[in-house]
Amino acid sequence: MQSPIFAYNEQQTQERWSLQNKQMLRVALEGHDDILARKGTMVAYQGLVEFDAEYQSNDQSRARAQTGEGLDLMRCHGQGTVYLANLKQHVHVMEVDQDGLTVDSSYVLAMDSSLHHEVIAVDSLYGISGSGKYQLNITGRGKVALMTSGMPLLLQVTPDKYVNCDADAIVAWSTGLRVQMQAQTHSSGVWRRRGSTGEGWELSFMGTGFALVQPSELLPPQGAQIGSGLAAQYGMGQQGARGQNQGNVWS
Repeated sequence: MQSPIFAYNEQQTQERWSLQNKQMLRVALEGHDDILARKGTMVAYQGLVEFDAEYQSNDQSRARAQTGEGLDLMRCHGQGTVYLANLKQHVHVMEVDQDGLTVDSSYVLAMDSSLHHEVIAVDSLYGISGSGKYQLNITGRGKVALMTSGMPLLLQVTPDKYVNCDADAIVAWSTGLRVQMQAQTHSSGVWRRRGSTGEGWELSFMGTGFALVQPSELLPPQGAQIGSGLAAQYGMGQQGARGQNQGNVWS
């Protein structure tokens, strides 16, 4: 049997975390150092690998209920190779060190089980919960795989050059950065998306580090559950733009 499809063979590597291609993660398990992956993202595996639902502590469950931010994870352990993917999203492997990583939970595909994650709040100038109000802070040492719609842009933040990002396009940033959520409008018009420009909430980053944005304010719309009401119309909260994120709609 012959076909061009046979050119897409398994990529051989000695790396524990690697990309099979731009849209598929390959992780080698060696009987220790389990990984945590988003539920339902395993597309294939080889060897003696088991998948178990990851326990959520009471604090994590309460934070998830109050903020909508959190992770539905499964623990992958054993000896073998696991392949993970989600809706053809581009996958990027990052090393987390002592500086920490803050990320929108919807963009997390997998992480080392040794990493710790907790929900944190992002301050708003107006005290209104927006799409960037709550995020996950990941600390420790290990690797995390993030997903983006298309190829992302990494912006360097320095003390003399701060960066503003759309709250629906931001994926992750250095935990050490000072962050504030704001709308470029006067207080009486905070619920409007900057007149007729279509732009609304943004996050302002100051300090030293990086901010990672994707070339899309929404992830793929297949099967998206679009919310209703004022908050949904203006892309704020779980029923707005972020409510269409595949991390909250699909497994």
